[in-house]
Amino acid sequence: MLATSDQQNVARALIDARAGKTPLTVYPGAMPQTMAEAYAIQDSAIALDGRRIGGWKVGRIAAELVTRYGGNRLTGPIFADEIFDGAADPVMPVYADGFAAAEAEILLCFGDVGTRVYDIDSVRECIADVRTGIEIASSPFPEINRHGPAVTASDYGNNKGLILGPSIADWRGADLVRMPVEMAIDGEAVGAATMEAMLDGPFGSALFLIDILRARGIAIPPGTWVSAGAITGIHEIKPGQRAEALFDGKIRVGCSIKSY
Repeated sequence: MLATSDQQNVARALIDARAGKTPLTVYPGAMPQTMAEAYAIQDSAIALDGRRIGGWKVGRIAAELVTRYGGNRLTGPIFADEIFDGAADPVMPVYADGFAAAEAEILLCFGDVGTRVYDIDSVRECIADVRTGIEIASSPFPEINRHGPAVTASDYGNNKGLILGPSIADWRGADLVRMPVEMAIDGEAVGAATMEAMLDGPFGSALFLIDILRARGIAIPPGTWVSAGAITGIHEIKPGQRAEALFDGKIRVGCSIKSY
């Protein structure tokens, strides 16, 4: 779906607010009512932005909204210059007067996707690496998650960066779905869960992403990351705080937060 002039104006306002670190007290135009409208805005913003995309975040659409929006997941770009190695204990910027959160996630790295048709089992064959990690969600619009998934998707899916944690050894044989994951903010536990509640798991997120990017005419080069979805929840965070995720009781990924 090609963006209308009004949608292009919304896209420009969203990326200008991000670039200028300017909070948006209201959504800058007519809110998208469908995912097609949301992705028209997102695609226009990506083109205007011009940065290289290094990955994509995938988020869940609430069950009660699936019928209205025609699916159970959404996506947004993660730009290459906002992907960091967790070994360096990065300090991640967020929009202090907007929305900000940290999410414990499993990260999948695509190898050669090609043109073949995948299912939930065969999609594993185009995955080159699986890591632990944290997605930083942040937007200049503080109400981004209060108006439905189309609004969330329109502003880069509410993404502001990704921290790459250690790889999961022998991930092809590991029971990722039942792996325990914990999240803490400033040392206090804020969530604990497994991926059993994540629809069809991280590989389902990869399959969804292949399908939707192909439909939008977007290539998936080798090395593209998939942040497969929040495992323990969306944990709001403020500048000056620290987030740390613990995977399988032994793999730690952390970052500090600063004002953008």
